[in-house]
Amino acid sequence: MPRISRSKLAQETWDALVKAFPDSACSLDFDLPERLSIRGILSAQCTDKRVNLTSQELFEKYPDMNSIASASADDIAAVIKPCGLTASKTASVKDFAGRFVNEWGGKVPNDVDELMKVKGIGRKIANLIVGEIYGTPAIVVDTHCKRVMKRVGITDSEDPARVEKDMMKVFEEDKWIAIGHLSVDLGRTYCKSQSPDCGACPLSGFCRRHI
Repeated sequence: MPRISRSKLAQETWDALVKAFPDSACSLDFDLPERLSIRGILSAQCTDKRVNLTSQELFEKYPDMNSIASASADDIAAVIKPCGLTASKTASVKDFAGRFVNEWGGKVPNDVDELMKVKGIGRKIANLIVGEIYGTPAIVVDTHCKRVMKRVGITDSEDPARVEKDMMKVFEEDKWIAIGHLSVDLGRTYCKSQSPDCGACPLSGFCRRHI
């Protein structure tokens, strides 16, 4: 079977994913922008289900960014420990809350570069924040997205920054936020790291791993 262009492949991928997952959305709880941002920080190498449970406890104890900024690192660490990477996430949560209170005027910035000044916030989480809060076109390349896009043939890279650039070339801006969520849904349901269910996958007709 001749290899199709990446633009054509992207369109087929989009059409198949939208059909398979019509209700695709971010699975992190979203009540306040600053709380979603904290959940994004906690989500690194942790399930969204665990993050939602742990953040509920965190915000019951510390309901706003002032209280988080004022709390001791040890107290924050004790609450968020179930999410893993406790030391780095504690530093990131504290840094975010401090900037929110002291530098940003109580508003999450719609600026990826500004958000990446926070300890522990990389491009993936910054893209998540601006995309979910402001609808700013941004692609969140997590482990699922990276795996799906390489297997299907949108990219040949393992580097998240390169994967993001390759995706930006072939998916229209108005699809950037959604394609990240759709890729996660596919990765969790069919395109798993180990023993992917290629036979049942909605992309099996054109995914280069399958054909």
